[in-house]
Amino acid sequence: MPHIKAAILKVFFLLIIISFSACGKKEHQKASHFKNEAFSQNNRQQIDKDQVESSFFIAVANVSNALISKSQFAQKRSESPIQELSKKIEDHQNQLLQRISEMANKKLIIITDINVAHKRDLYELIATEESSFDKTYLNSISESLSEQINLLEKISSETNDEKILKLVLQYLPDQYQLLRETERLKTEFI
Repeated sequence: MPHIKAAILKVFFLLIIISFSACGKKEHQKASHFKNEAFSQNNRQQIDKDQVESSFFIAVANVSNALISKSQFAQKRSESPIQELSKKIEDHQNQLLQRISEMANKKLIIITDINVAHKRDLYELIATEESSFDKTYLNSISESLSEQINLLEKISSETNDEKILKLVLQYLPDQYQLLRETERLKTEFI
């Protein structure tokens, strides 16, 4: 009889141990599942952040290239006040483009110049008659500067990258100043 009681207790004890170990595995699996889910969510957020920043670098570089091209053309075809503004815009955009390119390269982002809309703007500017060139140029520059301002403002709310935010703080006031000068010339010449 004591052997039967001992055998029953052993079986009962083994059942308790097995049930506890099975519960522990389920908890471990649940914890592991939550860790994996949190990791994949963080990974997705990082990928989204990287895509936003990549798009920003490419878009700003394309607008800068367009502004540089338009400004170089205007320096050859316009009169003094517009030539001065075009030179300022070209210098400013070259600096911005250089900074954007450096930052993009550090993040292994390749900037390509495939923006057809900006090329179309340049071709329209080239095809413009002499009498309406200043008006067309100032309108085109104003649109491009506004687009670039919007890109800078948008990225400042979408990223917490310190270097990008410093870039925005450095160049956004200058962009507004150039836009104000462009608008002032528009009222004088148009």
